[in-house]
Amino acid sequence: MIELILGGARSGKSRLAEQRASDSGLEVVYVATSQALDEEMAARIAHHRQQRPAHWRLREEPLALAAVLREEAAAQRCLLVDCLTLWLTNLLLAEDSQALARERQALLDCLEQLPGRLILVSNETGLGVVPLGELTRRYVDEAGWLHQALAARCQRVTLTVAGLPMILKDNGVAG
Repeated sequence: MIELILGGARSGKSRLAEQRASDSGLEVVYVATSQALDEEMAARIAHHRQQRPAHWRLREEPLALAAVLREEAAAQRCLLVDCLTLWLTNLLLAEDSQALARERQALLDCLEQLPGRLILVSNETGLGVVPLGELTRRYVDEAGWLHQALAARCQRVTLTVAGLPMILKDNGVAG
């Protein structure tokens, strides 16, 4: 089962994803896409590490997400990816101008072949004001296109607002 959990900043999306991973009863591998580029982000990462169960394994991968998913996916395993918009930002800022297109397609291509459970967390950025600046507009566009492509491939899509999950799509798959 593949699930996409969307929400704004501090909407409760990560908490919901972590609860669903825990409730799955499967071995959990947490795939983190963030990078500690400054002290504030390093502190956030450290806080998140302390909050997760100690028995969850951690994989940190800012760019080659599909490769990590293929390596880690297993029938009795739940992979929790947090978060896709940080991954997207990393790719938008990469020196390789083809990295985003290549890695996005690799992710989309591998999803339906992965055994086990996959929970993807991402920030919903399309509900706000159109941002000023070319890079931020491209970011919002790319995130929206990525979310649409993922939602088409996922069995369940949830939007989280104020800690409340709203099911947007559910193909009746238990979990």
